[in-house]
Amino acid sequence: MSETAASAAPGADAPRTPSSNSSKGASKTAKRGLFARIALFFRQVVSELKKVVRPTRSELITYTSVVLVFVAVVMAFVTVVDLAIGKLTFWVFGG
Repeated sequence: MSETAASAAPGADAPRTPSSNSSKGASKTAKRGLFARIALFFRQVVSELKKVVRPTRSELITYTSVVLVFVAVVMAFVTVVDLAIGKLTFWVFGG
């Protein structure tokens, strides 16, 4: 954690002791019911989805073309290896 994040964290000035902080956090989560935990999960999902940055149209076209070229290159490589193994098999076992 960076210094600014550590200083911005609540309770960053107070030294942490294993008994004081861990027992509070454990009892707080243990007291929540099933529906409260599910609601918390969905609130966290929504807050994470708000952080997602969507690519622009030009970035999307670039990413798509890179993926298609890569897939074509891998297909060509696998085809060449398959043909080579097939020829080698016919040569070894006689075909």
